[in-house]
Amino acid sequence: MKRIFYPLAVATLLGFFAILVNYSSDEIIEIDQSAAALLAGQKLLAGMSFIGDPWMIVTVSLILLIYLWLIRKNYRGMLFVFLAVGVGNVLNQSMKIWFERPRPELPHGLDSFSFPSNHAMVGLLYLFTLAYFVTESSDSRAKKSAVWLVAAALAVIVALSRVAGGEHYFSDITAGLFAGYAWFVAIAVWYEIRERLFRKKLENQKEEESLE
Repeated sequence: MKRIFYPLAVATLLGFFAILVNYSSDEIIEIDQSAAALLAGQKLLAGMSFIGDPWMIVTVSLILLIYLWLIRKNYRGMLFVFLAVGVGNVLNQSMKIWFERPRPELPHGLDSFSFPSNHAMVGLLYLFTLAYFVTESSDSRAKKSAVWLVAAALAVIVALSRVAGGEHYFSDITAGLFAGYAWFVAIAVWYEIRERLFRKKLENQKEEESLE
């Protein structure tokens, strides 16, 4: 699966910048309008937005941190969660301020900017981070595939819910998913490199002790 994950991260990063440069173009505006018309009034889909709400993200992330701390004793994994979800959220909020794209017109209005969608980006980050550690120690390819499929499906549903509810343009959620995935893979690559170096260090120490 990693052979797919890593090249896809490069593609999604490029896709994010392509949307950033072109979201004011006629083609993107037409796609946004078509998606809004297609998803408008889908109340069940719009209701799924809660999965990407801040309270849900914080709750699940805290539970995962406690699990990694008390059960797994994986302190580097705890840093993974902080970098992926916490720093990912800061990046998202910063981009909103930098790009200042107004949200779609809503009767109730929203105070923050629109691009990229926080629910799409940080929702994907916490769901994928959870899936990563749920499957990290599993040898079952079927289990890993099932968990990742559920995580990906939920991330897409959360993103689409923001269009169905009228809070975001389709280009906002697509860019959010792209940026979230690229950031997740960057953190995962860092984590796996550090884990390999740590295991190699332990092996070298054991070899040295056995020779003494």
